[in-house]
Amino acid sequence: MTNKIHWGIAPIGWRNDDIPEIGQDNTLGHLLGDIVISGFEGTEVGGFFPEPDVLNKEVQLRNLKIASKWFSSYIIRDGIEEASKAFHDHCDYLQKVNADAAVVSEQTHSVQGLRDTDVFANKPYFSDEEWDLLCEGLNELGKIAKAYNLRLVYHHHMGTGVQTLEEVDRLMENTDPNHVHLLYDAGHIFVSDGDYMTLLTKHMDRIKHVHFKDVRENIMKQCKEEGKSFLGSFLEGMFTVPGDGVIDFTEIYQFLIDNDYKGWIVIEAEQDPAKAHPLEYALKARKYIDENLLQKKVVTN
Repeated sequence: MTNKIHWGIAPIGWRNDDIPEIGQDNTLGHLLGDIVISGFEGTEVGGFFPEPDVLNKEVQLRNLKIASKWFSSYIIRDGIEEASKAFHDHCDYLQKVNADAAVVSEQTHSVQGLRDTDVFANKPYFSDEEWDLLCEGLNELGKIAKAYNLRLVYHHHMGTGVQTLEEVDRLMENTDPNHVHLLYDAGHIFVSDGDYMTLLTKHMDRIKHVHFKDVRENIMKQCKEEGKSFLGSFLEGMFTVPGDGVIDFTEIYQFLIDNDYKGWIVIEAEQDPAKAHPLEYALKARKYIDENLLQKKVVTN
């Protein structure tokens, strides 16, 4: 049962690509050592990770695996040809580190990285023409990923043009299911829509990668009232690891098991490592998984 699922934890709790100054003293060796100590099987590639040969040696020495890496696509801004060139390089790296998925998020008009923009009130929206270009481009990128023996998994994300359930619906309806898959992120859809099960149940057949991110609802509400940016909200502590917020991951996990999900479940909780000790929270996540997900007798058909 569980051998179909690989449990990983993202480097974003140790160092954050959007705010490089936080956690900058946490080295790759430190991160990978903490992952081993906390009992996870692997991680996603962070912006500070080295070239493939160096990374491969480091993960192999610790018997770890690489799941995926984020790719900021600018299909709408730059066009399909330019986006494809950058994506070829991305996939080449991922193939060399034996990854499974390329995590793609369209960043044209995105406000997720703007430190002074209210992410709750100022998300971008795409025009019909932009939607057509995006979907056509993602189909092309998906074909490129397949050529490298990878899956393109699209990450719905706060502060972008594909954030809400309605927008995910449109993306799924207008892309090729053979080439464009979905990354399900419980935390992002909960903050966006206040509901995390509908997207999961509606698009289970497209989901090929999963992020378990929990939400502290009281801090989310405070950030919304104060009009904080995405970066400001996570620095405030809006996100956390499973079991430390309001999302019921037993329900999510049961649904994944019932629908024969295979692939990675990656713990991803961007926090300020000066406030939320990365190893402490990795161990907290592992304890929650072991006691609430893996130890319970999961009913299977």
